[in-house]
Amino acid sequence: MKLQVKFSLYNAITKIAIILVLGAIILFSLDRLAFNQLDNRLLKKKGKIIEHLSDAEIDSLLSNEQTFTDYNILKEEFIILTDIPDNQIDSAATIITEKREIEGDIEFYRILNYKFTYHKNWYKLELGESMTALKGIKNSIRFYMLVVLVGALVVTLLTDFAFTNFLLKPFYLIIDKKINKVNDPSHYNYENIPTNTDDFKILDNSINSLMRKINTLFALEKQFIANVSHELLTPISILSTRFENMLNTPHIPVEHENKIFASLKTLNRLKFIINSLLLISKVENNQYLKTEEISLTEELQDIYEDLEDRMADKALVYHLNLKSNYHFTGNKALIHTLLINIINNAIKYNNESGEIRVEGTFKNHQYNLTISDNGPGMSQELLESAFDRFQRGNTQENGFGLGLAIVQSIAKFHKIDIKIQSELSKGTSVILVFPNESNLIS
Repeated sequence: MKLQVKFSLYNAITKIAIILVLGAIILFSLDRLAFNQLDNRLLKKKGKIIEHLSDAEIDSLLSNEQTFTDYNILKEEFIILTDIPDNQIDSAATIITEKREIEGDIEFYRILNYKFTYHKNWYKLELGESMTALKGIKNSIRFYMLVVLVGALVVTLLTDFAFTNFLLKPFYLIIDKKINKVNDPSHYNYENIPTNTDDFKILDNSINSLMRKINTLFALEKQFIANVSHELLTPISILSTRFENMLNTPHIPVEHENKIFASLKTLNRLKFIINSLLLISKVENNQYLKTEEISLTEELQDIYEDLEDRMADKALVYHLNLKSNYHFTGNKALIHTLLINIINNAIKYNNESGEIRVEGTFKNHQYNLTISDNGPGMSQELLESAFDRFQRGNTQENGFGLGLAIVQSIAKFHKIDIKIQSELSKGTSVILVFPNESNLIS
């Protein structure tokens, strides 16, 4: 999971948690808020009535009766003014909730009770509002609270995502330009990525420093390989020449001649190992060009002509079945080495009178070349280490275990995926999956 996504998820989770907590607090206190709102309305109404009260109004309200009552049409509010005995005690307004019957309908009301004196006469004022109004207040508060919380959540999530994207942009540029797109240390771009974040500056400088060290070691390795190959191959050639001259010596004893032959064989094996390791190193260090147009059909036909005698020695049947003449750009000599090593293994680790099948097909818009034999196959343990250097698929055969290591290095150099499928007593298949940019010629 990307760092940006983690930041966004963390911000989203924390904000949702905060909003849920705040929402729960508001919901739990909603009744109190609604009651306070309703009570404040009653108190304001009481204040206006007292403020504008006069003798004429009181007389008209009471009209020589002890009580004045007024209900609105919807029975949501009422006012009751009652003439009460004198000598009352001053007290603050009280607000209660109780049932009231109005014209046969019983409803809950929030009622304000207030006693006051006017021109030495005591009166009792009752103002009531139906609890239906309270429900409306609650619904309004819930709706606006939901709108505000959801709006705040969406806005904060969008701003957080945009900010983290802006904040982490230098980080992804460093990963993309300075790590993912670097195939050769000598082509590395040491220019710093523009950023104001100190942490990213430290990361950028650290990667630059590391790449400088790798580039130095890379150059030293190339020089070392060239020097070592020259220094090792020169004495081997000298020894080979001397042993060959010794074989030309007249009247050499047979036992000496056998020892010289064994020494020459050992030197040739050593020369082969050095050349193989040198080839792998050059391929992995990108010391070859990939500028030649290669036809798989032509390469496989040339290889068959080179190895036809070896196949005849084991009475092998060779089947070549390519659906199309497939062309791509690469290094022709290296591709020849790759294919000849695979087919050599198919010959070497095959049964007498066996078969070798070479098939080319398209799968998922990619060209797949499969080279199969029906030899003894490999166990799962050997299959897992097939590409390890100096590891042989069949330990009873002579060899140096560098063939598949060379194949793997050349395949990686050409961005070719390579897979091996093998089963004991059923044979082995090597599958080469070529990249999409290759060309097809029917």
